Amino acid sequence: MNYSSYKKPVLLVGNGVRAAGATPLVIEYALKTNIPVLTTMNAVDIAQDDLRIGMIGTYGNRWANMILEECDLVISVGARLGLRQIGHETEWFAPKAKLIRADVDQAELSRNVKDDEEKHLMDAKDFMGTLMEKELPDYSEWKKRCLAVKELLAKYDNTEGNDAVEAISELLPENPILAIDIGQHQCWCAQSLALKGHDGRIMIGGGYGSMGCGLPYAIGASISQGNGIVYCITGDGGLQMNIQELETVAREKLPIKIIVINNKVLGKISEIQHGSYHDRYAQTTAASGYTVPDFSKIAAAYGLRGVAIPSYRELKDYCSWLTDDEPCLIDMFLSPDTLLIPKIKWETGLIMPKLDEELEKKVLTLLNF
Repeated sequence: MNYSSYKKPVLLVGNGVRAAGATPLVIEYALKTNIPVLTTMNAVDIAQDDLRIGMIGTYGNRWANMILEECDLVISVGARLGLRQIGHETEWFAPKAKLIRADVDQAELSRNVKDDEEKHLMDAKDFMGTLMEKELPDYSEWKKRCLAVKELLAKYDNTEGNDAVEAISELLPENPILAIDIGQHQCWCAQSLALKGHDGRIMIGGGYGSMGCGLPYAIGASISQGNGIVYCITGDGGLQMNIQELETVAREKLPIKIIVINNKVLGKISEIQHGSYHDRYAQTTAASGYTVPDFSKIAAAYGLRGVAIPSYRELKDYCSWLTDDEPCLIDMFLSPDTLLIPKIKWETGLIMPKLDEELEKKVLTLLNF
């Protein structure tokens, strides 16, 4: 495994890295070599702070997908490389790159992504250990260019949802534990949550699609940390799936900080009904049969502090709530028509919405040297 001849490699990590206990090795390798680290949705917390470049795939960061398009080597570790990550037309996935895959699952490796890919049926920890034994190259120049691209595009695709998540990030302590529910906010969090430190944890439902998982995740995480602080980011739809667990939070005095990103629609579904079914909404919007209660009053009924705020801009007024030892619920409103951008149609490959021509030229100049 001599990859020293490549100038523009990326290390693509999936949740198999965490399952194998290989996260410390990934961080060590990335810090020593300065290789850009890209992640799948389930592994976004593995590369944070100074290692954070971005997430690839259908709901990935535009810059991460563009880096993937221009790199010359992809070292994929513990990532299954499913349709949400590579698209249906696999020739569009990292079209200029050699692909190295390390996976412990033979069934996953039996499916080719590229005809000439190099496969390693190995535990992620063992594979990363093998990489660490090699002469370690330095990719500082390439990483610097990737970070410059990220900075150029950082706000280009932002919606109100991304801005809200960035506002949450700014108020979080170092190495926080977060439990993320399912919905549009899940993707905004995967795109825009930026943690301080390398030991934070973002628990995310990923491909299971289990709306309502956020609050139970947070309860389990808090108890496992000796009733420690956990941040639960949920949506108006997801919270209603297991809202009765607010009683558990109150009874056990768990310092769970619940932030509801509330756009008063079942956004992920209504967005599909808008884009693919000509606005034929059904039980996803107020006009089509979906409504939302006053969550702050429900929190009060359970004996919890609760507040409704009209925008993420007011979140900073409650920063003390996010650091004390008491549970709370902050109901934060967004516009109902806030969308996910970029959103890539998996059946056509990783093809993103059109980028401004002058900006695209600057990006490609940085990524090709």
